[in-house]
Amino acid sequence: MFQPPDRRRIYLMRHAEAAYVQEDGSLALDSRQVGLTSLGRQQARKQAAVLASIPFDRAICSGLRRTRETAALVLAGREAPTLEIEPALEEIRPGDREAPPTDVEALLRHVANPWAGAEAPDARFIGGERFIDFGARVRPAFRRIVNADDWAHLLLVAHGAVNRCILNAVLDLPWRGAATIEQDNCCINIIDVDRDADGGVARYLLRTVNLTAYNLNKSGIVLTTMEQGAKRLSEMLGTAG
Repeated sequence: MFQPPDRRRIYLMRHAEAAYVQEDGSLALDSRQVGLTSLGRQQARKQAAVLASIPFDRAICSGLRRTRETAALVLAGREAPTLEIEPALEEIRPGDREAPPTDVEALLRHVANPWAGAEAPDARFIGGERFIDFGARVRPAFRRIVNADDWAHLLLVAHGAVNRCILNAVLDLPWRGAATIEQDNCCINIIDVDRDADGGVARYLLRTVNLTAYNLNKSGIVLTTMEQGAKRLSEMLGTAG
């Protein structure tokens, strides 16, 4: 007789559009403090409607403001669960944004595709955190969450690079610049987890990647989120066009 697997489901989201550009047109120097834009709040509410029927047992975010606000909008109107914070899932950290670039064109290329060359041992994200160190904090945190036995439906709200790291781990892929998993604002990824007899992970089933219910056919979404950032930076530096 067929025995259904011991299967659980993760709803992995990226935070909604964040206000990286301040009211005066400049880039926010401290991305840790950036909240959602009005459009971002609309995106989160649309995604919340898609997830309204899901009985979340646990809800976790990185704790940075943009993930807390996104998760709060998704969970609005629910009695449970209480939103938990996992700092190890904070976004990969860039270098000093106040330091003037010595090679603007090289910087823009790197910002547009920071994953290019990310597999190198000393590769850094925009002059900041090493990808190898980033993975060393994200992957164990994800494993701890997956191995916990107190959930069947999990909401996990994180960041673009964090989600890529998790999806790479699920698919057993390295960082690669030539083939990356895009994470649009407030997207939903659905990952099923089958447990073995000892409670460990028997396998992952990747059911949905980068779902944006507010724009299902990705109309008008041409640039990646990092390319959008490079475009904004280019305009600030006066190198556009």
